Amino acid sequence: MKILFLSRWYPYPPDNGSKIRAFNLIKHLASQHEIDLISFVGESIKAARLTAMQAFCQQVDVAIYRPFRPSGLKATLGFLSIKPRAVIDTYNRDMEQLVLQAKSQNRYDAIIAFELDMTSYALLFPNTTKILEELEVTTQYELYMTQTHPLKKLRWGLMWWKKTRYLKHLLPKFKGCTVVSAEEKARIYEIVPAYQHIGVIPNGVDTAHYQGDFGPLKPDTLVYSGALSYYPNFEAMQFFIGEVLPLIQIERPQVKLAITGKRDPALSARLPQNKAVTFTGYLDDIRPTIAQSWVSIVPLRLGGGTRLKILEAMAAGTPVVSTHKGAEGLNLTHEQDVLLADEPVQFAQAILRILNDQSLRQQLSQQGRQTVKATYDWQIIGQKLSEFIERTRN
Repeated sequence: MKILFLSRWYPYPPDNGSKIRAFNLIKHLASQHEIDLISFVGESIKAARLTAMQAFCQQVDVAIYRPFRPSGLKATLGFLSIKPRAVIDTYNRDMEQLVLQAKSQNRYDAIIAFELDMTSYALLFPNTTKILEELEVTTQYELYMTQTHPLKKLRWGLMWWKKTRYLKHLLPKFKGCTVVSAEEKARIYEIVPAYQHIGVIPNGVDTAHYQGDFGPLKPDTLVYSGALSYYPNFEAMQFFIGEVLPLIQIERPQVKLAITGKRDPALSARLPQNKAVTFTGYLDDIRPTIAQSWVSIVPLRLGGGTRLKILEAMAAGTPVVSTHKGAEGLNLTHEQDVLLADEPVQFAQAILRILNDQSLRQQLSQQGRQTVKATYDWQIIGQKLSEFIERTRN
């Protein structure tokens, strides 16, 4: 097949969750199909980044993304539209022209709109099979449901109402839609009950990329992988540093926590202060930090999808302690692949068990690696997407 992949995120380097998914799905699809890529970028990029994707794609074109401006004219007028304001305000004429140019020069068998932002451009192909890849609605739904202030509840309720109306109108125009978990699939069925073309394509990990010697283990070290600019990550660290970490320090005062990802000093300052916490900032290679840690923590309490941070830690052989919410959508067994806990005391106790028990650390490390290799390697996940596309076209 000849496939046009429209991406909100330029896939290289694959250094956040969306980029990692896009990069690996393109890489796998390119082994079986002919792929053209048109992607947004945050800024002008160097030729080396374009060349990296040209190894997999016949054609690579980019347009500079313009972020949502809530107070802008288009966003203000968006209050009167069925579409979410962000969809209206971020619509990009440069991207439109690139897509129309590709349409005039090629005949595509399928169009993949990677994430909701790209659906408007996929609709420029009215008679071609279109697939919305990785639709995620749970985070916005939970932010609405957890609001307690009446005005904030009203505001988030309006946003959720617009999103659901928009999806009811949009999804029938796509022959298929993928999500990363069964829970996400159920949420979308609640919105559009008659839409029967949803495939679960979970996140994955390049297990071979996480094999090797990344340096000696560092005792009593915890790691959390995730940018604080994503609110569920920020809320998770508020919870952990404020309510869990002090409990661990009673027994293990020497414990250290490293939070990876781009650092925003203003967000960091809003977290509870604790001398055990360090912010690594952006890391060109996150593998040594994960692999050298004794425990990878995932105290998420909001959000949808499946957590790449869990799969990466398991592939690196680092034991994981997660909330049930954090591990949602992954077929993992408590006490075998990971340890699961939700309340502060139980979460702290789970971490202390691993810190205090070398045999448990080794057991979780070995079993975690086996599980991700057997179930969540990107080659397996990519093949699932390829088969879903084939079924959708037929």
